[in-house]
Amino acid sequence: MNRKPRQLKESDLRNQIEKLLSKNSKIIYNVTQISRKINVANPPDSILESIMRLVAEKKVVKLTEGRFKWERFQDQQNPKGKLRRSEDIILYTGIVDMTRSGAAYIINSESVEDIYIHARNLKGALHKDEVTVSVSLSKAHRRPEGVVVSVDKRAHSRIIGHIRIFNNYAILSPDNARLYPEILIHHDDILESKDNDRVVAEIISWGRGQNKALWGKVIKVLEDISDVEMNMQAILYSNGFDPEFSDEVMTETASYEAIITDDDTDHRKDFRETITFTIDPLTARDFDDALSIKQLEDDHLEIGVHIADVTHYLREGTALDKEAYRRSTSVYLVDRVCPMLPEKLSNDLCSLNSNEDKLTFSAVFVFNKSYEIIKEWFGKTIIHSDRRFTYEEAQESIETGQGDFCDELLILDKIAKHLRNKRYDEGSISFESDEVQFILDDDGMPLGMKVKERKDAHMLVEDFMLLANRRVAAFVAKKSKPEIPFVYRVHDLPNPEKLSDFALFAAEMGFKFRMDTPEQIADSFNRLAVATHENPTLKLLEPLAIRTMAKAVYTTNNIGHYGLGFEYYTHFTSPIRRYSDVLVHRLLYKNLFEIYRDDKEKLESKTKHVSDQEKKASEAERESIKYFQTLYISKYVGHVFDGVVSGIIEKGIFVELPDTKVEGLVTFDSMGEIFNVTTGRLRAKSRLSGSEFSIGQKVRVKITAADPDSRRTDMILEES
Repeated sequence: MNRKPRQLKESDLRNQIEKLLSKNSKIIYNVTQISRKINVANPPDSILESIMRLVAEKKVVKLTEGRFKWERFQDQQNPKGKLRRSEDIILYTGIVDMTRSGAAYIINSESVEDIYIHARNLKGALHKDEVTVSVSLSKAHRRPEGVVVSVDKRAHSRIIGHIRIFNNYAILSPDNARLYPEILIHHDDILESKDNDRVVAEIISWGRGQNKALWGKVIKVLEDISDVEMNMQAILYSNGFDPEFSDEVMTETASYEAIITDDDTDHRKDFRETITFTIDPLTARDFDDALSIKQLEDDHLEIGVHIADVTHYLREGTALDKEAYRRSTSVYLVDRVCPMLPEKLSNDLCSLNSNEDKLTFSAVFVFNKSYEIIKEWFGKTIIHSDRRFTYEEAQESIETGQGDFCDELLILDKIAKHLRNKRYDEGSISFESDEVQFILDDDGMPLGMKVKERKDAHMLVEDFMLLANRRVAAFVAKKSKPEIPFVYRVHDLPNPEKLSDFALFAAEMGFKFRMDTPEQIADSFNRLAVATHENPTLKLLEPLAIRTMAKAVYTTNNIGHYGLGFEYYTHFTSPIRRYSDVLVHRLLYKNLFEIYRDDKEKLESKTKHVSDQEKKASEAERESIKYFQTLYISKYVGHVFDGVVSGIIEKGIFVELPDTKVEGLVTFDSMGEIFNVTTGRLRAKSRLSGSEFSIGQKVRVKITAADPDSRRTDMILEES
């Protein structure tokens, strides 16, 4: 069992860092890797400070990109004062992406190219695990190649497959045997499963080394269900989300009552007489947020952003709270939702249903006639929603100027557009990726797909949510010095190497991308977004541009949100489906009337968990979309489509069909040629004929195979 990280005083921390770097003088580390290696709980800033002291003492060398190594020239162990020739090794952290051959690539944000790992060098790492790999800087490979040093975080502890029961033990064969090995199970751990049942197993021992067996236990026997149902459950379980809640959680949930008492309302500001409504998707069943509007004197307007008061019901330390934290997010698959909270809370008690009194936590803003904020207030409230709008209904009122609360919707739309324009003027980036919407029949099978349209009604809601999130974060950040530990949503600058490659590629397509400063980068992204409307060919650059960007995460260490152009940002507006917002509600409420400081290290640990769960949920949602896309296109095997090159890897090109966003692989082997892939994976050139493929190139392809279980679509090129 790993020792729990401990907090060291500065002198001890520096000694530990010095010891690590001097004993591993060939290895280059970043701050996170040093922290992990010496197993300390000190915050990154204090670790960096200790490292910089060693740099000042000329014991440590600071390299680019925040990396450090021991200064070997100051060692006096060699009597002749000469340094023995050795290879420098740089460590990278990334995610394992297994291939069919058993080898893997490490997907990481620090290296432009993915790092190839031979099967013998995986050291027991599995698909999607987070690992540290070492790469020798002196070896000139055609591609970066490394060795797994450690498995830092397992991606999955649950696997679905068929169980075979033998005399001495049972074996689980995973449904996706390409990615996951067999799991051995003792007879005492097979639950009530029978030979050849499909089961969910939890891994209880990972073994050690390359060929050591994994051991697990059966936690659920799956009924005889449809292929779609099985795949959706497999996606949830394999990403760590349980489709069902425990009996303990459901019993606790059943004890909650919908009655609002005088005690519940005494300390709340009453908005029940103020015009209030919700705007949500047609299929929504849980309503996190509502908007209110009230005309004041001097042409001032009071706009309320009212958020479900989940923390009124979700008490800290209860079984329900612990389960909500464990999940940390609702997961939205194509045909279902795996909620963070049981339906009694998410769809009933907390949901801001129309024509019902509801408890809320609100951000209320007073705008002058120039639509500038002159006053703000945060606090607990009670509301009564007058109307539930779908996005389509609200959009119709905005476009036609008719319908319920039409005047109020038009005013909100004007203010939202003012906020949006101001945000873009201050550096917010307007890129958005296309979102696929499926049309399903009564049996849940895909009939077709379309790209969701984002109109004024969608952006109206978004702009007021962004406003509330931004102002809540600023309120807490500016309330006191020293800082109040808080949950921020941060977004770092784009990867400079990826951005440089992208800028060169964009220039070849006729778009000049300026990147001398962060402000120029943001302006270039926005110019590109506008240019895509005039030149549809440039739209092919949008997904590439998004890939250059960092991922937004939760943390207590605020660096601002680059993509939105905000100095302070958090998530306050969706506590029914995000535990980050639950944490924010609790911290905000405690700081409304006094200064409250949570333990920053414990809070940072929670933000890390929530960020990790968000990544898993995103992966589950992508897998779900990929499954339904492959299921849909499987009906068209043998058909020919127009497509565009959407990605390039060592083994071939990915081609996307624009109408459905279905993506398939055309292997280089199927072309009968050998291709060299350029750095950055934007082009591939044949060694024989000299023919080239580049991202965004139009091609014609035939669908040759589509396997929903593996989410894989195979294609071959057709003559144009």
